[in-house]
Amino acid sequence: MSVVGENGTGAWFVALDVDGTILHEDESVDRAVVDAVASARDRGHLVTLATGRSWGATAPVLGRLGLAPEYVVCANGAITMRRDDTAPGGYVRAHVETFDPTAVLERIRTFLPAGRFMVELPDGFRLYTAGMSDWNLDNAREVVFDELLDQRATRVVVTSVDHELDEFFEIVDRMGLHHVSYAIGWTAWLDIAPDGVNKATALERVRGWLEQPLDRVIAVGDGRNDIEMFAWAGAAGRAVAMGQAPDEVKDAATEVTGTVDEAGLAAALDSLP
Repeated sequence: MSVVGENGTGAWFVALDVDGTILHEDESVDRAVVDAVASARDRGHLVTLATGRSWGATAPVLGRLGLAPEYVVCANGAITMRRDDTAPGGYVRAHVETFDPTAVLERIRTFLPAGRFMVELPDGFRLYTAGMSDWNLDNAREVVFDELLDQRATRVVVTSVDHELDEFFEIVDRMGLHHVSYAIGWTAWLDIAPDGVNKATALERVRGWLEQPLDRVIAVGDGRNDIEMFAWAGAAGRAVAMGQAPDEVKDAATEVTGTVDEAGLAAALDSLP
């Protein structure tokens, strides 16, 4: 694994995770990161976001960075937005992946009867059960568990306040989840997407739309939901893990930069030509 450094010339397709990469836990962003993003954009690189966030929570980050990319990947790859200056908010849904979460929700609840659940619908509206107080619940409604079933969903989030992360890992392993894609967060929360859908699948679709070469791709992230994205970017381009990322995330990357507290993203972006 190398340290961050220059790798060739020409325009790069730049995919950035948001939380823990751009934003601190309190949602602040370092001026050095804002400046580095703007500089990379102004040098001609195609800078976009690839995040687990809903579109409603992603759009304000674009505004804070002064970005208006052609495409934006949200909901861990289940939603890809396309810029459309005639649309409200400036973007429309270019590609949406959905699934019926009924079976996986019912299975998870047998293992986590006190779990808290949230389902994101294709239009971005979210349904959640009592106790999801740590999440942004704009454009959302509290429901009883059974109202989450028989929906078309782009994403399911499950949290547990009763388990430490190691114990949560063991429980999720015992669930034997099939026919969905999932990632475990920093704490005891589980993010579930349609089968075979992740940031990498969406970014590869966008790369094709933009006709960008595989060896001019760089992805930067810090979470377990970035591992597939790192495999995609690192195959011919660059996969950069933030310094505070878990070991398995760093192992999936081709490079490691500084932590979010060190504005590590700025160093990675500044290494581009």
